[in-house]
Amino acid sequence: MPDDSQGLISGGHLVAKALKAEGVEVIYTLCGGHIIDIYDGCVDEGIDVIDVRHEQVAAHAADGYARITGKPGCAVVTAGPGTTDAVTGVANAFRAESPMLLIGGQGAHTQHKMGSLQDLPHVDMMAPITKFAATVPDTARAADMVSMAFRECFHGAPGPSFLEIPRDVLDAKVPVDTARVPRAGHYRASTRAAGDPESVQKLADLLVQAEKPAILLGSQVWTTRATGAAIELVRTLNVPAYMNGAGRGTLPPGDPHHFQLSRRYAFSNADLIVIVGTPFDFRMGYGKRLSPDATVVQIDLDYRTVGKNRDIDLGIVGDAGLILSAVTQAASGSINGGAGKRKEWLDELRAAEQKAIEKRLPNLRSDASPIHPYRLVSEINDFLTEDSIYIGDGGDIVTFSGQVVQPKSPGHWMDPGPLGTLGVGVPFVMAAKQARPDKEVVALFGDGAFSLTGWDFETLVRFDLPFVGIVGNNSSMNQIRYGQKAKYGEKRERVGNTLGDVPYDQFARMLGGHGEEVRDPADIGPALRRARESGKPSLINVWVDPDAYAPGTMNQTMYK
Repeated sequence: MPDDSQGLISGGHLVAKALKAEGVEVIYTLCGGHIIDIYDGCVDEGIDVIDVRHEQVAAHAADGYARITGKPGCAVVTAGPGTTDAVTGVANAFRAESPMLLIGGQGAHTQHKMGSLQDLPHVDMMAPITKFAATVPDTARAADMVSMAFRECFHGAPGPSFLEIPRDVLDAKVPVDTARVPRAGHYRASTRAAGDPESVQKLADLLVQAEKPAILLGSQVWTTRATGAAIELVRTLNVPAYMNGAGRGTLPPGDPHHFQLSRRYAFSNADLIVIVGTPFDFRMGYGKRLSPDATVVQIDLDYRTVGKNRDIDLGIVGDAGLILSAVTQAASGSINGGAGKRKEWLDELRAAEQKAIEKRLPNLRSDASPIHPYRLVSEINDFLTEDSIYIGDGGDIVTFSGQVVQPKSPGHWMDPGPLGTLGVGVPFVMAAKQARPDKEVVALFGDGAFSLTGWDFETLVRFDLPFVGIVGNNSSMNQIRYGQKAKYGEKRERVGNTLGDVPYDQFARMLGGHGEEVRDPADIGPALRRARESGKPSLINVWVDPDAYAPGTMNQTMYK
């Protein structure tokens, strides 16, 4: 119990109260002696404790939970190797702008610098990859510091925070009336900035006047839950829209303003390009892929991102939903003068889109064996419903899927983000299925990616979290293999990138799930349906052609 007869409360119970105040419903964890009082507090506060087999999985799951729910995720790990194991998950959340809190254990203050068990300078290590990193100095401050860390997660573009809590601080008890326990909803302000009104009006005027506009809807469109505002803008102003990251699914497939494969053509020929919630990083060619003659506008939550790596004509800092709604409203008096004249531009882009589809069509329908990756991802795309959350975890195979798979609803696409971290698949499945048990979860893994965190398939079985999993198995780290072949020739293409022929379907069955092997492309669809009907965590092991590479892999500049 949190309180004894003298009105005392422990540090672990204060942490749990702060998590409850933030709306945290679950923590992802791997146990350790430093942190177990937090578990005791979570039991009393009604917070679920999901114990995993590797701390990287705990951190990735907290990241995934934040992406699905819009609320911060939380992972709790022990000191030393427990915290260092979680570093990759925190780093991935940092680059992906995902709000989560990692709580790490630490040796007792009384043993500071004495060489206590698992003692490391955690805060120093975490500071470069978090928005806030600190030590809880006193038991009475435990809840206050947790709330402070959550507040920092939402400063500007969201991201992760880290707290270490020394064992004596966590286990000690203090009088309840000496501890600050922030009240839910009373320690954070709204971060929804509406942007500079003058800039909003300028963007509205640019959109009305443009003959060939294009808009890219990035991850922050989902982060800020701006789907409705984005749809209203593109339909009202008749603007072709491209989507990346978590922004995929903002417009449904088949919408006349939904474009996917003609982005390079559009960005080379547009006279106005609006980039929403996406930095000019490697995915955007650092901004060099945009026409030098186009007017470029960038909207972002983070001032530091706007205009980074490429000059822009207009930058607006703030919440994508509020800004896009304001732009639509500001343009409302001039819509007929702008939207109606863009039919030819949309037709031109649709023709480029169709040309790209027809180029891929033979492989999308290929009956070859080994199976062409395009055929696999085409089958997956056909299998998805409006309630299917799609998760991509891999290199070359997920690059294939990025050109073909189209989520049918907003918030139904998950990938690692710009850090390119392999191994997010199983933990993202864990978070997505727990947060949204009403949704179907479909995950595509590369065989190399699945190997990194695949043992937590057992955790999915243990907590009864069914999903449809597919392993595109070519027994290779194929994205790297392509580059080695291109740089060093066929004799050295297989150095350090070739895996064993692992029957992942048997692995799934061994751990209590559903597993099937597929070698004939005609069997993919039926196998997917049987996995769905099994009601279990599943893996369909699909043997794909190891000599087929995605265009995105072959175009990577690091191989040229």
